[in-house]
Amino acid sequence: MADAETQLKIAFHGAAGTVTGSCMELTLGQRRLLIDCGLFQGSRSLETLNHGAFGFDVGTIDAVLLTHAHIDHCGLLPKLAKEGYRGGVWCTAPTADLLEYMLADAGRIQESDTARRNRRYDRAGEKIFEPLYTEADGLRAWRLTRPAELGTWFEPAPGFKARLWNAGHILGSASVELEAGGVRLLFSGDLGPDNKAFQSDPDAPTGMDFIICESTYGDRPRPKLTIEDRRQLLETEVKAALARGGNLIIPTFALERTQELLLDLAHLAEANRISNVPIFVDSPLASRATKVFAAHAAELEDVAGSDIFRHPSIRYVEDVAESIRLNSVSGAIILAASGMCEGGRIRHHLEHNLHRRQSTILFVGFQARGSLGRVILDGAERVRLSGKDINVRAAVRRIESYSAHADRDELAAWIRERHPIRGGLFLDHGESEAIEALRFLVQSETPGLAVVAPAIGESFALTSGAAPKRIRTGRVDLAQLAGDDWQNDYADFAANLKHNLAHIRSEKGRRKALDEMRRILAGFEAARSEQKRRRRAA
Repeated sequence: MADAETQLKIAFHGAAGTVTGSCMELTLGQRRLLIDCGLFQGSRSLETLNHGAFGFDVGTIDAVLLTHAHIDHCGLLPKLAKEGYRGGVWCTAPTADLLEYMLADAGRIQESDTARRNRRYDRAGEKIFEPLYTEADGLRAWRLTRPAELGTWFEPAPGFKARLWNAGHILGSASVELEAGGVRLLFSGDLGPDNKAFQSDPDAPTGMDFIICESTYGDRPRPKLTIEDRRQLLETEVKAALARGGNLIIPTFALERTQELLLDLAHLAEANRISNVPIFVDSPLASRATKVFAAHAAELEDVAGSDIFRHPSIRYVEDVAESIRLNSVSGAIILAASGMCEGGRIRHHLEHNLHRRQSTILFVGFQARGSLGRVILDGAERVRLSGKDINVRAAVRRIESYSAHADRDELAAWIRERHPIRGGLFLDHGESEAIEALRFLVQSETPGLAVVAPAIGESFALTSGAAPKRIRTGRVDLAQLAGDDWQNDYADFAANLKHNLAHIRSEKGRRKALDEMRRILAGFEAARSEQKRRRRAA
């Protein structure tokens, strides 16, 4: 039986029952390290977790091992640095190169979004918001990076031995193998699918005590398409969108998804399979990330000997004024971040195109519950955007074959190839339905394997060859934040209120409906006041 100094423990601080906020803490005696430190994204309620205290003492963390540069895995590193962390952030060299731009941009977005919210007329006189962190904090975090070679052992902290393996997800992505306290662990990070552009298939060792595996698409098999199959789908969507006469707006992640789209669009344009229309990349971050891809072209599949990122049809939009001028453009392809429409310039383009029947919105990435992208994709007739109610008249389309995540069958195959698993399997980084579907599949194949779906705040003691032992339960209140929240409901209600009232035939009926809503709200306020009075009396 391990004592307190040799007992390895794991705690889950994010991406447990959700697909964002990835962060796990490993403890061995007085030593602690983190696997990832990511931003929560989705509903406004879920995003409030970013502003709360970390679930650990920042001053006790000795090292961070980072799987890749997506913001849901690295986006709280600037906050960590802001609060005094000065240890190393171990990652691959391409990830370190990307973080210089990703984290600085994340800080700029925090500053600009906070300033915009503070300027809103409907918030006049209310408490001023402060940014979660700044651009300077982002650069401070980037300077802590320590590049490590794939397959090479290193010691991020005393008592911990680690090495990185190709995860096949995005440029620089890695799975993390870890040995500590006599226990062998493997953290999948985000795993890429078969036939992934740029990246070779994931690789990892076998014979672990514990595996922590993502389950983003744990409930969804996808058709097995080649890159050419995917290009044919994109060609069809582009032609249909341009035939409508409006713009094709593609919400896209600045890192990897933008570059994949540019690869395919350049190929289609070069082969005269789509008309010669301008392709605007309206994301300074995507432009900078593309430069990193170009610098690492020798390490990537599908781009050897070509300069696809500089095709004559592709135009990189840098300054805000140039972005605004795109309002007057029609018949163009516009790629803009963020991929889930939660911030950045894509919201500006949605504001000017969602109401146009001639325009098309094409989703090419995962849309988390509670995000604006998910609301639009799920068929909302109206959305509330930057304080405005906007009718959704544009065609809304989707291509799933651009996913950078392995699907259900590929995840199950990756887990199967890691056998034997001597202690247990943790499934994280997925919504509840995805986790449960993957758990059922894995347990049906390996009935004796302990499969755990951890909750945020939950921690376990880990012993070689034994099932994990829960030593702290998770926060049950956080499960309610993973999906749509009251602010999603309010946005839907507010966006449709005037439309719904207009369907009441008489003015008297409309006023009666408004009076009834006021009465209900007044009732809640009266009940709250009565509860306060009783507490004071007690």
